[in-house]
Amino acid sequence: MAISLAEQCRQLDVEQRLLVKADQDIEEGWQRIRDQEDRVRELQAAGYDTRQAERLVGLLKHTLIEWECHRVLIAQRIAYLQQQVATG
Repeated sequence: MAISLAEQCRQLDVEQRLLVKADQDIEEGWQRIRDQEDRVRELQAAGYDTRQAERLVGLLKHTLIEWECHRVLIAQRIAYLQQQVATG
């Protein structure tokens, strides 16, 4: 069953909004990582055990990689929908 041009346009709009949100979330995620890395350095300088804080940085980075993969999927969906709208 083919999707109407109007529905494709609606889906394209939704995906474009999701891409903007993903970009914002990713940028905020990188800022959280930078902040956490600063905290780790401060704790290290003060002589504290930072293993758990360093582990958190690793988990944050892993999560951010997953977000970036999801962003790629959104961008691919947008490209597909743009092609469908252009040829529809």
